[in-house]
Amino acid sequence: MARLTHLGADGKADMVDVGTKAETERTAIAEGSVTMQPETLRIILDGNAKKGDVLGAARIAGIMAAKKTHDLIPLCHPLLLTKVAVDIEPDETLPGLRVTALARVTGKTGVEMEALTAASVACLTIYDMAKAVDRGMVISGIRLVEKTGGKSGDYKAKPGAAG
Repeated sequence: MARLTHLGADGKADMVDVGTKAETERTAIAEGSVTMQPETLRIILDGNAKKGDVLGAARIAGIMAAKKTHDLIPLCHPLLLTKVAVDIEPDETLPGLRVTALARVTGKTGVEMEALTAASVACLTIYDMAKAVDRGMVISGIRLVEKTGGKSGDYKAKPGAAG
């Protein structure tokens, strides 16, 4: 049975020692969505939100969050990220916005947490910037979609399913 890598034999939290691991290129993609009223989506897409450019601010917030993941999530290693991208697409069927975040590093540990943090904070920023018109928005579906590189190998989530 697999064991939690951040717990020592005595059950205490422990930062994993990655010093002897090989440096490899590692990429992670995470996603999330913000469901809202159709009118809220229209206000955002038309650029009429009172706080300004919702999509631009959410992209920047997601990128900044990825760079600060080690400050936010206990036991995460600080990483020299080589790429962070946050894409936000409208989805009229939700209705709302779909967020996809990519993080990449050449290093000794993965970037899943950075991608997940970027997607989460981008979604939170969308909520914050549009809450004046729609407090009923729902953030959902935050998950790892794909990861490549590292000792554990590649992972790809099943479409539309958790895990």
